[in-house]
Amino acid sequence: MRIGILGSGLMGGKLGIIFARAGHEVVFSYARSAQKLERLAKKAGGKARSGTPREAAQDADALLLAVHWLRFGDVLKQAGSLSGKVVLSCSLPMNADDSALAVAHTASGAEQLAKRIPKARVVSAFNTVPSEVLFGVYEARRKANRPSLAYCGDDRGAKKVAARLIRDAGFDPVDAGPLSIARYTEPFALLVAQLAYEGKGGPQVAYRFERFR
Repeated sequence: MRIGILGSGLMGGKLGIIFARAGHEVVFSYARSAQKLERLAKKAGGKARSGTPREAAQDADALLLAVHWLRFGDVLKQAGSLSGKVVLSCSLPMNADDSALAVAHTASGAEQLAKRIPKARVVSAFNTVPSEVLFGVYEARRKANRPSLAYCGDDRGAKKVAARLIRDAGFDPVDAGPLSIARYTEPFALLVAQLAYEGKGGPQVAYRFERFR
């Protein structure tokens, strides 16, 4: 698939490299400098390259939106029309100083994003994993129990794309249901991120969902 990365910071950059090495065509965009985008593309290898948000969105099978909540408007404006596009949101709706969720409980950042781009096919994915966990993703593949990653959305086809990319990143995809579920997974993700920074082994414990009948 062709994957457009809208936001090539720590999370977007790492996932873009993983996707490129899994055989996807990746376009990195929206970073602090063109040089950083070029470095990411070189590191990713394969069919990876750098570009503008509009170039990343053009002909993309999926877009990874990995920018701060406050930059959504800017990156979406630069990307242009996203009608019909699969958009994977991995950004938590944090306030300016990253001290709390700006949207929570009664709605979610993913739901607000879907309202901003109503003709896109939005899936909430990867926002339930702190970026630190991605550094051990390939080691996790060799374990009996891979870490789980919950995702949610309203479009069946878009969710299939998300599940494939989640597997490519080394996780066990868990369909949590409709997009409205993101209002519960986003606060959970913030809690797990705190465990990643402050606790020992928190993400590994938190990301394994067992199914009970």
